[in-house]
Amino acid sequence: MRDLVAGIVAVGLLLVAASLATKLTYFRRRRMSTREAERALGRTILAELPTSDELTLFSEDPDRFYYGDRPIDKELIVAVRVLINGAPIAEAIARRHAQGPAGNRATQGERNAGAPSQPDRGTEAPAVIDDQSEGILRDRWDVAIESVTETVLVECGAIRERVSQELARTVFEAVRRDIDTRNGVTTRSREHPHDD
Repeated sequence: MRDLVAGIVAVGLLLVAASLATKLTYFRRRRMSTREAERALGRTILAELPTSDELTLFSEDPDRFYYGDRPIDKELIVAVRVLINGAPIAEAIARRHAQGPAGNRATQGERNAGAPSQPDRGTEAPAVIDDQSEGILRDRWDVAIESVTETVLVECGAIRERVSQELARTVFEAVRRDIDTRNGVTTRSREHPHDD
């Protein structure tokens, strides 16, 4: 009797393993197909972002960034901000669209992105993301890309071991480099100390 139960359990485990292997192969093929489709369109894949059930690609071509199927025209980008739990920790602003104090525009951009508004502290967030270690391992990381027409919230997730932080850094740095190029800056953007 014991051998019969062990045999049934073994067959059940083999069926589960085969099912998981089939699903894994399906998702791997679908992921490769999506990546190849992006490349065929002349886009460079910058990051694979974890969204609900699958990965969403963040890519670019010479004129636009793409968050999944959503295009973001580079020429219309006003600012980019890294958000932790909705609070900005780094930003880069396009000079060609600068109108009024950066703090006022930041508040409007965060409102558009669905993040809580922050009071104008009179200074901008730093243009470089400091390495954030312990203490914020489960915080939500996002990048808000503000354009003339809308604000796109690129959701980078809340995955442990700094995965989401690295994804946010990758997206932010790509957009910041484009802003710097259009601003005529050839070196890294200026850094500002954190406000305490």
